[in-house]
Amino acid sequence: QVQLVESGGGLVQAGGSLRLSCKASGIFFVINSMGWYRQAPGKQRELVATATSAGSTNYAASVKGRFTISRDNAQKTVYLQMNSLKPEDTAVYYCAVQIRSGSTWSWGRGTQVTVSA
Repeated sequence: QVQLVESGGGLVQAGGSLRLSCKASGIFFVINSMGWYRQAPGKQRELVATATSAGSTNYAASVKGRFTISRDNAQKTVYLQMNSLKPEDTAVYYCAVQIRSGSTWSWGRGTQVTVSA
């Protein structure tokens, strides 16, 4: 079983930056994929970014060039550095991990990010 604890959300002005963190705990040694998703009010949850244990990353087109995902495998932690934030980035951001390729994703409880104009 995987437990995920997110931190780093908050209120920021447009153009500002925030860094989200998510630490995973449980009985496992390697995490195949770690990522961030977000859900804005009235919208479906969407991919923000993912990073695999092999080092490959994937970003939503809307955040490419502004957000950076990184992992600390020893600490079982994934980060999301968010720069040049826009009001449309306002959402609840969820951490997600997939221990093995093809297995079910585990989700955090989410952290609110609010970007004011």
